[in-house]
Amino acid sequence: LSVWDKTGIIDLARGLAVQKFTIMSSGGTGKALADAGVKFTEVSSYTGFPEMMDGRVKTLHPKVHGGLLGRRQVDDAVMTKYGINRIDLLVVNLYPFEIKAGQSMGLEKILDYIDVGGPAMIRAAAKNFRDVAVVVDPADYSLVLEAIRSGGISEEQRLSFAKKAFARTAAYDAAISNYLFRLTSPLRQQPLHYQK
Repeated sequence: LSVWDKTGIIDLARGLAVQKFTIMSSGGTGKALADAGVKFTEVSSYTGFPEMMDGRVKTLHPKVHGGLLGRRQVDDAVMTKYGINRIDLLVVNLYPFEIKAGQSMGLEKILDYIDVGGPAMIRAAAKNFRDVAVVVDPADYSLVLEAIRSGGISEEQRLSFAKKAFARTAAYDAAISNYLFRLTSPLRQQPLHYQK
């Protein structure tokens, strides 16, 4: 669970815990879960790497992406070899770039709202929709819990969630691209120099 918009996340997490899901989270979502008394595993304790670079690097790790991309019965041996746990459900929503881009803030500040780890996880889970459900919209949390209580999230539902996920990352990237293409002034006074 890794969400900017915390709407409904505590109820979802509690519902998942009742269904015996092991929950992994980090950052602000982890703090919200901890404050609500929801047990979870911190991503950094699972990967063995701390959050770094002011939170820019948290989930960009083979143990996370391997858990999302690992094909059941195909990649089991390599996952076991490297201590990669399966991730069956990913719940992510992204930094609010579109909202922040409409506010008056400098380029350096708006760059902080370009989510990297979130879209990477969303795309990994959506690519592997046969084995992983990816949820990007809090409005779908009740559907997820209902499906899990009724025996599991069907492949048809996982495909539907994957479509929505790819549409979200496409719109997100388009918003960032549109913002950057509107920039007209030079970004730096001095050209970049590269060491040889």
